[in-house]
Amino acid sequence: MRLKQLPLPIHPLTRFLWPAAESVSTSLSESSVRGYRATIRHFLVYLGAQYPEVRSLGQLRRDPHILGWLSLLRSRNPPRSAISRARYVIYLRRMLEELAWTHHLPALAHLLVPDDIPRRECYLPRPLTQEQDQLIQHELWRRDDFNSNVLLLLRHTGMRLGECIDLSVDCLRTVGPDQWAIHVPLGKLKTERWVPVDSVSSGSGPS
Repeated sequence: MRLKQLPLPIHPLTRFLWPAAESVSTSLSESSVRGYRATIRHFLVYLGAQYPEVRSLGQLRRDPHILGWLSLLRSRNPPRSAISRARYVIYLRRMLEELAWTHHLPALAHLLVPDDIPRRECYLPRPLTQEQDQLIQHELWRRDDFNSNVLLLLRHTGMRLGECIDLSVDCLRTVGPDQWAIHVPLGKLKTERWVPVDSVSSGSGPS
């Protein structure tokens, strides 16, 4: 189903921004074109409400016009996602760069800078519940194959994957009565070490 396009705002700058959007989005998808239209609407509605005296490209200034618009993007409730705000900023910046070239107004290309683009949110992985951890543990024990045993070894010893790959055939050694440890060779930590592999051993032996 084709989405209904909202009309562009009646504003003196529409006749500049929309041709610029058409120019830079020629080879882009329809969704990107809609994004450019949405950016024009958002920016010009803000500009018309807050700074109605701005009627030409040469009147645009970073402060207060662009900085005020960026503040509006951040203040929406509920807040827009960082990626949504980034698209608005990138689209407007691209149109201003196009207008700077076609209308010989180089100052337009500097109204938005790379630091204005919001960074993508960094979501930390959600930790496993105790029940999920136990289910994984039991499933690895049940499978009892090479891959499962490697994962169990990593879980119980805290070794890095690269350290596990570099283990020698005779890495399992006795370090005391009923005490066994894995000799981990030089790796990322720049030192060799002994990793206990049973519940009796509680500390590291000689290195």
